Amino acid sequence: MENNVSANKEVTTLPEPTDMTPMQMLQVAISRGVDTEQLKQLMQLEREWKADRARDAFVSAMNDFRAETLQVIKTKEVSFGTTSYKHATLADIVEVAAPALSKHGLSHRWETSQSENGAITVSCIVTHQFGHSERTTLTAAPDNSGGKNSIQAIGSAVTYLQRYTFMAITGLAAKDQDNDGGKPNDYQRITEKQAADLQCLIDEVGADKAVFLKWAKVEKLEDVNAKAYAGCVKILERKRAE
Repeated sequence: MENNVSANKEVTTLPEPTDMTPMQMLQVAISRGVDTEQLKQLMQLEREWKADRARDAFVSAMNDFRAETLQVIKTKEVSFGTTSYKHATLADIVEVAAPALSKHGLSHRWETSQSENGAITVSCIVTHQFGHSERTTLTAAPDNSGGKNSIQAIGSAVTYLQRYTFMAITGLAAKDQDNDGGKPNDYQRITEKQAADLQCLIDEVGADKAVFLKWAKVEKLEDVNAKAYAGCVKILERKRAE
């Protein structure tokens, strides 16, 4: 008699592994009345499965985003002393990249903090619509250049870090506004007389010609852009006043 009871006793087990998702397996397990410990195992399996799918979706979306033909142009001119350069502003970068990120189910945000010693840390976080996120973090001191007050110095550093963390995590790179020949679209060489005048001015003020050419981003004076000629003269005249 005992053997018959034992043979007919229902034993609750986890569902056999199939092509079902963990959520479907969990529903089957609940219908079979599995115990609490088994439910916890299935719930953990469901969380891990979702995390893996979210991570795979993130990687796929980022690959698609980076395959987009996006152009971030350096439009902001910075000049101090004998140094002059261009960079893309944060607004320029986000204006180009944000729509493409959104197109592939991605969004971005920043987290900012400041340590006791004043160092500023900014993290750019990119998140996929399925929930997976990744971040890039950079730290710098407040930017005290140019006579900024303490608040301006912090704001400048935050903007700088936001710009570089965003470009780092998205893989974007800014470029000069050139044509296929590597020269600006409005490029036109100065005349021979203007080149000769620049050489005379370099000699007169005692400037280092190699340093000047590097600053002007040319290999020889004859390659100076005609539209940059006045600025070149102005920079050299400053050398006279030193």
